[in-house]
Amino acid sequence: MPKAIWNGAVLAESDKTIVIEGNHYFPPDSINWDYFQPNNHTTVCPWKGVANYYDVVVADKVNRSAAWYYPKPSAAARQIKNYVAFWHGVKVVEGEGETAVGNSLLAKIRALLG
Repeated sequence: MPKAIWNGAVLAESDKTIVIEGNHYFPPDSINWDYFQPNNHTTVCPWKGVANYYDVVVADKVNRSAAWYYPKPSAAARQIKNYVAFWHGVKVVEGEGETAVGNSLLAKIRALLG
């Protein structure tokens, strides 16, 4: 199950992530909100829309704009509304510390291996 980890803390964990462009988007109910502080940073994706950002704060260390989400995504990206993705050193791992791969690819590999 994919987990987002930074500074020793599990920020999110879910087997229902959506992978887009290599990023795991975690459902809102899988997020440990104690580590998140909204900020004013935004960016625009041509097909997903305007992304808002969170600072991630763990043990008094701040990772600025390390998480983002789309509160009002375009119709093409509606399935990731309010789902949270990570960067800036936040590691998304599968199982025991292995780097996560896209769920669809992982499912195909598991099916091939039986």
